[in-house]
Amino acid sequence: MRKQILILCTALLALCACQHKVSKFEYTVDKFYDLEILRYDVPDFDSLTLQQKSLLYCLSEAALWGRDILFDQNGRYNLRIRRACEELYLNYPFDKGTPEFEAFERYLKRVWFSNGIHHHYSEDKFLPEFDKEWFILACDAAGVVYDDDILPVMFDPTVMSKRMTAQDGIDLVANSAGNYYGPGVTQAEAEAWYAAHKDDSAEPLWIGLNSQLVKNEKGEIEERVYKVGGLYGEALEKVVYWLSEALRYAENDQQREVLEKLIKFNETGDLRLFNEYCIAWVKDLDSRVDFVNGFTETYSDPLGITGTWESMVNFKDLKATHRTQLISDNAQWFEDHSTTDPKYKKEEVKGVTAKVITAAILAGDCYPATPIGINLPNANWIRKEYGSKSVTIDNLMHAYNEAAKGNGFNEEFMVDDEIRNLYEQYGALCGDLHTDLHECVGHGSGKMMPGVTKDALREHASTIEEARADLFGLYYLADPKLVELGLLPNMEAYKAGYYQQLMNGLMTQLVRIEPGKDIEEAHMRNRQLIANWCYQHASGEMELIERDGKHYLQVNDYEGVRGLFGKLLAEIQRIVSEGDYAAAKEMVETYAVKVNPDLHKEVLARYEKLNLAPYKGFVNPVYHVERNAAGEITNVTLDFSEGYIEQHLRYSRDYSPLPSVN
Repeated sequence: MRKQILILCTALLALCACQHKVSKFEYTVDKFYDLEILRYDVPDFDSLTLQQKSLLYCLSEAALWGRDILFDQNGRYNLRIRRACEELYLNYPFDKGTPEFEAFERYLKRVWFSNGIHHHYSEDKFLPEFDKEWFILACDAAGVVYDDDILPVMFDPTVMSKRMTAQDGIDLVANSAGNYYGPGVTQAEAEAWYAAHKDDSAEPLWIGLNSQLVKNEKGEIEERVYKVGGLYGEALEKVVYWLSEALRYAENDQQREVLEKLIKFNETGDLRLFNEYCIAWVKDLDSRVDFVNGFTETYSDPLGITGTWESMVNFKDLKATHRTQLISDNAQWFEDHSTTDPKYKKEEVKGVTAKVITAAILAGDCYPATPIGINLPNANWIRKEYGSKSVTIDNLMHAYNEAAKGNGFNEEFMVDDEIRNLYEQYGALCGDLHTDLHECVGHGSGKMMPGVTKDALREHASTIEEARADLFGLYYLADPKLVELGLLPNMEAYKAGYYQQLMNGLMTQLVRIEPGKDIEEAHMRNRQLIANWCYQHASGEMELIERDGKHYLQVNDYEGVRGLFGKLLAEIQRIVSEGDYAAAKEMVETYAVKVNPDLHKEVLARYEKLNLAPYKGFVNPVYHVERNAAGEITNVTLDFSEGYIEQHLRYSRDYSPLPSVN
């Protein structure tokens, strides 16, 4: 019944959504387990030219055709499991109102959300709430043919239990269920292969970014390259087709060069072309429409080398970009005045291009869960020589904020009315500014010492880098320079951002961790590392107080907290600049991994009473294209009526070119 009501409501909404004349945009779509599904508006879409709308449409098609790739990267059985479950969902011949089928539906929705059978954040395999026998009988009744190998993968908790593990002292490759390495490949073998193929030139290739390492019949390690005609070729062929269609609507020659370089890279897998594409992309500053498409972030590879497939299509928010441009224009000032040792600072900060964007489609590792800021490219030499692009995704942050209004969270966890009122007044602004500082100047700051490479910190590199960018943002969030620039209204506002960051790192993010588990996801480790280090090194600046059996963060000296942030920033930058693996390992293992079990239990109990979902994700708008008799696009509109289940079933029907075994 709830689903039927949702469909009815969204259908009514769709009557005016295409024209963007909705009196009240409905953000919440669905909720299950620890997940809430939202929709995001795309403001100012109607102000774009037909050329820009057509470009967005073609790029959105290129984005959606890569969906299967991420499922397969996340686990070699994921496509087999997803397809068997989808076929069962569509063809189940019995009553769908039974507890067993409802549990099955929740499981399938979870598989869609995580792009596989492992939790998108904790990396743990989630088990069905229906038993194996029910699944077998249901598949037989529905005529679903499946590979028997999927049964232990789905139902046995000991089989492929972690998508990626970061535990010290074990084989990170052999003990991770991700599909970045073939069966039988060990960490030592993979690291030896990468070491033998390492590029130490001035403009190095990112060896391993777009490939899977496997063992051949002789037991030798070899590379399977992601390209048309190679691994994932069926999907990349579709991506290339739509990128080629997008060329027709390119806004300028520079954007056309970006598309051409990316097309050739996907066709050949040649990493030299990837470098050329990244450089061309960084140089494209005039286009309003922009995109990310391809093998990008390396968080999911246990060795931090191979990129997961993702795409985000967007256009510039002209008004809000003024905020990030101010930060970008002052990047050298921020670099010069940081607390880090002068020898680790860049003498000249180049090309930090910042903007606020409106997301128009999310795909791959950006869907359904998505970042709220991006800073690319990741190659340090390109960032040094050509700069980087930093973006804050404004319409997604707006959707989060709107969906959270009045949910009782602040009343439960913030220490008093004073901080709650401060957060209500300045919290969203501080969140935006911290993201801007993190992406615009944090990731682009600092330099490595000669001979230090991006992989020096190994499995701890992502955590340390995110901490470095977060600390840079936090330190400057309290700087009078932001008031001088007109970005903060006064020197009280930053306290809302400090309180939220510390409260989250010490306490409230624990709602995302199961009892007895360590923190393993890099961003969560980063947040606890910062908050826990400051807490352990505080001498009165901050404390946890107990009141009526509940713990609250109490900040006594905000300026003193800023000093702690600055001190930790200096040490984290030293670790990165010198490639000090031992210090990174000690920092992460001491402050970022272990959870206080008593505090964890308390936070979970308090959060449960609020009936909230700690994780959020999105459904995309649907693009509708009108063409004339000659096949030319004459109009593009957006439809916001599609539900979560409907969207994923459509994507699996219309955008699923890969075989089940790759």
